[in-house]
Parts: sequence; C-alpha cells; structure tokens
Amino acid sequence: MLSDLAQDLAARGMAVEVITSRLRYDDPDAALAPFEQVAGVSVFRVWSSRFGRRSLPGRAVDYVSFYVTAAWRLWRRAGRDAVVVAKTDPPMVSVMAAPVARLRGARLVNWLQDLFPEVASALGVRVARGPVLRLLTAWRNAGLRAADTNVVLGEHMAARVRAAGVEASRVAVIPNWADGEAIVPLARGENPLREAWGLADRFVVGYSGNLGRAHEFDTFLDAAERLGGRESVVFLFIGGGAQREAVEEAARARGLENVRFEPYQPRERLSESLGVADVHLVSLNPALEGLIVPSKFYGIAAAGRPTLFVGDVEGEIPRVLREAGCGEAVATGDGAGLAAWIARLADDADLCAAWGRNARAVLESRFDRRLAVEAWVGVL
Repeated sequence: MLSDLAQDLAARGMAVEVITSRLRYDDPDAALAPFEQVAGVSVFRVWSSRFGRRSLPGRAVDYVSFYVTAAWRLWRRAGRDAVVVAKTDPPMVSVMAAPVARLRGARLVNWLQDLFPEVASALGVRVARGPVLRLLTAWRNAGLRAADTNVVLGEHMAARVRAAGVEASRVAVIPNWADGEAIVPLARGENPLREAWGLADRFVVGYSGNLGRAHEFDTFLDAAERLGGRESVVFLFIGGGAQREAVEEAARARGLENVRFEPYQPRERLSESLGVADVHLVSLNPALEGLIVPSKFYGIAAAGRPTLFVGDVEGEIPRVLREAGCGEAVATGDGAGLAAWIARLADDADLCAAWGRNARAVLESRFDRRLAVEAWVGVL
C-alpha cells in the first residue's frame, strides 16, 4: 500500500520521502541500504535492533529503537512545508511523530492500518492491560487529536476513532486497495501455477497472505475435515506468519490430506497465485472488528474470485460481500456452515463465476488503486 501511494504521488510531481527501518518483513538479517531512490521516492532507512518477528518482546525492542532513530531523521527532514504521514505498523508512530511535526511546523496525517493498543489487548498481550493499557491509549489518543487528519480503513474503525475524542472532520475513510492493472482475473487454463502445483482439475479453496495472530484458522481446518471425503476439493495456504507452523501442525494432527501449503509468492505473480484458488478464505478474530480490516480481500477481488469470510458476520468485509454479491460470511467456529458454502460453490460453477465477476466489479468501482490515490490526493 505504501509503495503504491508513494510512487503514484511522486509520479504526480510531489516530493515524497519515506523514513523506514532497514529490516525486511520476512528476513530480519537482511542488510538493506541506508538510502535508496525507488521510482522517484527517497527512502531513508534508519538503524534499529534486529530481533525480528519471532517473539513479541523482540519486536517491542525493535519498535522502540526504531522510534528513536526515526524521530531523529524526521526532525532533520520535516520542515514547515511538509506533510508528515505517520503510518502503522509499527504501532504508536503518531506518539513519536506528533511532537516532532508540531515543533517543526509540519502538518500531520495519521494513516491507521490498525488501532493499537486495543489490538494487543484483544489478542491477550499481557502488558496491554490495566494501567499500561490506559496510559498507551491516552498517548495514542493524544496523537490522533494532534493530527490534521486521521485516515482509517473503514466505517467501523472511523467510529472507534471518533469515540476516542477525535472530531469527525479530522477522520477520513480511505479503504485499502489492490492494483487492478497488476492483478487481473485468470482462467484456470491460463494459470501456470495450477499446473505446476498439480491443481489443474481440483476445486481450490485458497488462503493467501499472513497467517498472523489476528486470524482464526480452526474453522478452516474444521471445514477441511468435513470435506475430506471430496477428493476434488483441496485447501491451499499461500504465505507465512506467526501461526503458519501451528496451522501446519494442526492439519497434520487431524490427518488432513486435503490441505497444502506454499510460501509467499513474488508480487509480480499475484495474478497467478491469487488466481489459483476458485474461492478464497478471509478471517478476522471478532474481537478485532473495527480495529483491523483484512486487506487481502482487495487482491482477491482484483483476481475476480469470491470470498468466504469467517468472523463477525456484521463486520466491515461481510458488509461489502453482501452489498456486492461477491461472497458470504459465517461466524467463527461454524465449520459446518463454511463447509456447506464451499460444497455449494464447488457444485455450482455458475454461482462461483458470478460471485467472481461481482468481486472484480466492486474492485473497479470502489477499491482500485487509482481511486484510492485520488482520495489521498484530496486529503493531502
């Protein structure tokens, strides 16, 4: 998302700089250059510790060290003609960015991919409770109120930000997006990955992206177990994350021979990797509704595939699925309901194709990259 927006703004003639860390999401030992020019964007990569995503305490140390060095770089780069966009992740960036922007006379826009510390509290992180939770929330709310604008991903998140005391005029809803030119629908016979992965004649139920702490997978595995007798149906997980090993182990423990795993795929192959599946799964812990919006839905829609959502059936993504007619939602734990929808789509190619066409249509009308950039230009 950040790469899309920064590069498109630079292409419009804006001077765009990014302050980030030298760490890679999937490889904390990678050595990235301290400075690089990328598609017209000046990228400043500051030092931080390198514990990576393997443990929460290590990630916390990485965050704190990043805040210190990023604040110093921001102080040097931000002037009175600057707009500072403080983007999560990592959490609490606005707490660091707000005072620097104020002292330097710059404007501040918070871009909220999630709401911390509520996310940590909902996930049971022990430090995010009691007095610490109240202190972190107060700091975060001060950062939100100090911003000229807070960009959020959906109406449910907007309601939470307004409830934190932020004026409605300082909250803008700009959903995440997918690039409809880079990700296009592919027919089964046009997708080389289906052949390479031995899936040419199978009905593929896909999950693509991060298998993280915010997501629930037992319902998926329960549905896979219920559909174990249908040899034509296979569940395919593409990606990684904090829960991948646990999901693999749970699938083995259940003896699920219809579940397969593949690694993250390069961005340039997203049309192929997203197009492998006939229908995609998306999940979100119901306690996180309004705190996070699963952005994987937009790539699925760009690929012209339906979505089956597991979580709060009244949530942000289920509302879009109902409005657009491109999928269905079931409650967390309803493996039987999920299996029934998968079986129906596997047996009804016309319904599956219609939902896929509707998904692509809603991407083009509401969630395409070009639309999001226009909305951002309006904010800026």
